Amino acid sequence: MDVQFLGGAGEIGRSAVLIDESLLLDFGMLTDSPPQFPVRTPSPDAVVVSHGHLDHVGNIPALVSGDARPPIHWTPPTYELAMTLARDTLKLHGGTVNCPFTETNVRRVTQVSETHGYRESFEAAGYEVTFYNAGHIPGSAHVLVDDGDTRLLYTGDFHTDDQRLVSGTTARPGADAIICESTYSDVEHEPRTTVEERFVESVETTLWEGGTVVVPAFAIGRTQEMLLICEAHDIPCYVDGMGKRVTEMLGQYPEFVRDADALQRAKSHARFVTGKDGQRKRITDQKAAIVTTSGMLSGGPAMTYIPEIRANPMNKITMTGYQVQGTPGRDLLETGSAEIDGRIMPVSARIEQYDFSAHADRDGLLEYLDSYRDTPVVVNHGDRCGAFADTLRENGYDATAPEVGATVTV
Repeated sequence: MDVQFLGGAGEIGRSAVLIDESLLLDFGMLTDSPPQFPVRTPSPDAVVVSHGHLDHVGNIPALVSGDARPPIHWTPPTYELAMTLARDTLKLHGGTVNCPFTETNVRRVTQVSETHGYRESFEAAGYEVTFYNAGHIPGSAHVLVDDGDTRLLYTGDFHTDDQRLVSGTTARPGADAIICESTYSDVEHEPRTTVEERFVESVETTLWEGGTVVVPAFAIGRTQEMLLICEAHDIPCYVDGMGKRVTEMLGQYPEFVRDADALQRAKSHARFVTGKDGQRKRITDQKAAIVTTSGMLSGGPAMTYIPEIRANPMNKITMTGYQVQGTPGRDLLETGSAEIDGRIMPVSARIEQYDFSAHADRDGLLEYLDSYRDTPVVVNHGDRCGAFADTLRENGYDATAPEVGATVTV
């Protein structure tokens, strides 16, 4: 197989892997200013998508422009999440260079979509393809591609440890070559139970003292994880932003979450914000946790909540995900102020960060790859891919880290 990396090599974002100019794995975007897209838009015979995050599905509708109608294969939650993200992109950027597709393209995606469960093999562009649970978010998949001679495993994003929302991956399908993500290849996560205990203690203390806690969270995966934690510890909470729609949708796919009953309890426990009649400003005095987008403070209802609670040192902002350099969330952590709605705002509320990552850390990556010691490894999806490939070679692996645009033969 000839494998070309149209994005996602040596970087986190715009993942796109083209096999033999025929089968495309993922087609995402890199959220930057302006956004970045894969280096070219191919005309594949079929598309297979690993999971529903913007950096893997954000540019999918662009593949069905003109006469192109390749079938698009994914799990049911991934399809739903991709459509949610596409409509949100249209709402925010439709008709501009920041959105390379139209409403017509999005409608066409629904016409060519084909959904599959885990371990259900299907044909795509002449290859036999199988999804395996990747333990990252609901519906996330490792993708095994078999052409009859070579079995290529594309890990997508994955986690080896359990989260409240999804269980860690246990799938280790046989493969002749593997394309492995490396997002946290130089990081060691704290045990999830330890992170959760610190978060809960911090939130409960703030509420007891009379403060409010704003919990910026990514809409897909992280919002639901935080709602599950709040319900488990009986923390009063509101949920706002795109995470509301995603939470509702995931309730329709109980087989893709770790504990469907727990998710239903979390949904019932949280109060969903409508945003009507000044509700957002009123609930900032409610002594509750407010779980809201965006996770990096770059938009969404957080733009209302942060200005309302920022001046009171009794209040708290708990960042729950990685903050990309240059985002308001990163600025807030580093300087104590951030640009919110066009204004630089100093924040007196306490600011904390918690690592609720849905990715395997260095130990998790090495534990996963231990099952593939005799298998060539191609490292992608990380900003330290070369260094991780060096580490793997030092440990006896045949490992490489191609650049964007490069083609490797496996």
